[in-house]
Amino acid sequence: MNFSRLVSLRAIAVAALLLPSYALAQQSPVSSTTRVRGTVENLDGETLHVKSREGADVTLHMAQTASVAGVAKMSLADVKVGSYIGVTSLPDADGTQKAVEVHVFPEAMRGTGDGTRPWDLKPNSSMTNGAVDDRTVAGNDGHTLTVKYKGGERKVLVTPETTVVTYVPAARSDIKAGTPVFAIATKQPDGTLDVARLSIGRDGLAPPM
Repeated sequence: MNFSRLVSLRAIAVAALLLPSYALAQQSPVSSTTRVRGTVENLDGETLHVKSREGADVTLHMAQTASVAGVAKMSLADVKVGSYIGVTSLPDADGTQKAVEVHVFPEAMRGTGDGTRPWDLKPNSSMTNGAVDDRTVAGNDGHTLTVKYKGGERKVLVTPETTVVTYVPAARSDIKAGTPVFAIATKQPDGTLDVARLSIGRDGLAPPM
């Protein structure tokens, strides 16, 4: 098997793990789900203890069948016209949307969460998912990406401070104390928070979405 085919198969595998959870993650928040961002304290069997970014101790149920995907840094140069991306952005005083983070979806996840909506990464932030329709240099400030989605488009400024990531394979054995995580937890009738899929940062990177 040649290298390019191996990379393609790995990307498809990651997409198969991520698609259902990230389709949910890109939707508007609903009462039965919550987004958990933080670091692992420990994983004991199917009980995952996380210290949230707000400092709270969060206990999650993570069955043995739950999947794990990694989030790794990517170069902005690899974000091409046609790439399907998600962008978390904040409005500047002049109305410019400045990207906090850009995550590049595997090709098999094209169309996930297409559109723009409020997001809870930071106050006043929004999430825009779509295909890069245009890319221009914005002086010394970075690049302006035109992200096109069904029914509209949004221009976002990507600066040297913007975090750019993509998804890579990971395993349950990679979940260790101190590992940065992002999860969509579903609240069960008994109050248990179930996690079917977990995103973990690679090389110390906190999943920025």
